[in-house]
Amino acid sequence: MNEISPGIDRLGQQISFMIEVDKLKEVFRQTKLINSGRQENDAEHSWHLCLSVILLAEHANSPDLDVLRVLKMVILHDLVEIDAGDTFAYDEAGMVDQHERECVAADRIFGILPVDQATQFREIWDEFETQETSEAQFALACDRFQPMLLNVMTNGASWKQHGITHDRVVARNQVIAKGSTAMWDRMSALLDDAVVAGIVAPAPE
Repeated sequence: MNEISPGIDRLGQQISFMIEVDKLKEVFRQTKLINSGRQENDAEHSWHLCLSVILLAEHANSPDLDVLRVLKMVILHDLVEIDAGDTFAYDEAGMVDQHERECVAADRIFGILPVDQATQFREIWDEFETQETSEAQFALACDRFQPMLLNVMTNGASWKQHGITHDRVVARNQVIAKGSTAMWDRMSALLDDAVVAGIVAPAPE
């Protein structure tokens, strides 16, 4: 990386943040892309989430959903993975200290910004984490729905790779219903079909 500085004024801090978050494009997830089968990166995931929010907002449980705030959440919430890494959804050991690692990352990454924006971005990130608002619940619904859809459409690629069964998928993702019962009902039906099609293994007996 070159040694040219964008400056230490407000615009310079914002440019420094833009440069830093470019690293998100190099954080890879377990989810595979539908067409190429390669791993999805976090920036691609964030783009797909933003599009999903715009597309599916009409299915949110809340009729008064602040779509712009949801968009801010889904574009910001994975930035912490630049430092903390992507914790696989079914990695129980990795989840033990996930929130602690991500809080430290949030402090550093948002701290690059001017104080007012750093505070605003951290508040939005915290709102997603605490899941107390309709916006946060719909943001999480989209965040869980998108990788499940990719798994269904890639013949269960990452589920099969890690031996994830139907019951575990349901246990982790049924929280989608808090943000959108319609989305969860549809995904639940897709999961049932996926079991029949051999895309995801049934619960062990």
